Amino acid sequence: MRALVFDGNLKVEEQRPAPRIQPGEALIEVRRAGICNTDLEITRGYLDFHGVLGHEFVGTVREVASPEDKDWLGKRVVGEINAACGHCPTCRANRPTHCPNRTTLGIGGLDGAFADYLRLPVVNLVEVPASVPDEQAVFTEPLAASLEILEQIHIRPTDRTLVVGDGKMGLLISQVLRLTGAEVGLLGRHPEKAALVERQGVTFHQGLELAPGEMGYDVVVECTGNGEGLETARSLVRPRGTLVLKSTYHGTPSVPLSMYVVDEINVVGSRCGPFAPALRLLERRLIDVEPLISAEFSLKDGLSAFDAAFGKGNIKVLLKVNS
Repeated sequence: MRALVFDGNLKVEEQRPAPRIQPGEALIEVRRAGICNTDLEITRGYLDFHGVLGHEFVGTVREVASPEDKDWLGKRVVGEINAACGHCPTCRANRPTHCPNRTTLGIGGLDGAFADYLRLPVVNLVEVPASVPDEQAVFTEPLAASLEILEQIHIRPTDRTLVVGDGKMGLLISQVLRLTGAEVGLLGRHPEKAALVERQGVTFHQGLELAPGEMGYDVVVECTGNGEGLETARSLVRPRGTLVLKSTYHGTPSVPLSMYVVDEINVVGSRCGPFAPALRLLERRLIDVEPLISAEFSLKDGLSAFDAAFGKGNIKVLLKVNS
């Protein structure tokens, strides 16, 4: 099969062996895949992953290893990226995304979605509604990650919330937070993105400083992936407010912890989230993802796709693998 592989260098392989599925797994023909900031950071050394990149995908089930799973054949699906062992204490406690034995699609121990085929456990799959086209369904994983915030903390309609970072994740999270009825702001560096969020009732800030005596925001979500953005986010949370960390960082940012203690800030790490609700939001047109698509490339042009994803001004770059 064809695959976009990172082995210290990024390259397109034309004759990579297709995955071999084990009992309980499915072989999925990838239709579309999205390039995520995590994919970009891996090519800079994050997590020391070597293999096929990519974890945001929509595809079609072509093979299953167990007869009881045959009803999945031919279905268009997305998939939870963490492949858990299913029998450790963490899995038995219904926390499979934190299974200590897990592999993670395109990130750790499991080849990813920038290829003709991938494999995943059938229990990870969610069928895509017929009314949700591929170019929307491919956003299911990052949208689910955005929804994880609402799984972890209660945001009241009277809260003031702020998203720091106007990249792909920040733009999605601002849409999710507005569903709560709360006041939502987005702090970013790219004023051309203001129109994407302001039509949805989200206030865009290019620069933001608290006025003297102002208490700050009840909830601030950090999505920049850099230490400067983290400190900005911390400075805008009110005392006893909540700071949600949605970034992964290459390296170790310098963090002045004393102010977290003095202001009694609640810090919440937030990662993967629920797929079925994400698909419902897409099906009901409550989240608008297509304006976030900046470019689409074929798999054979994967190197150019990464160049575009690294480039300024682009939001989401997609790979069209198989139609």
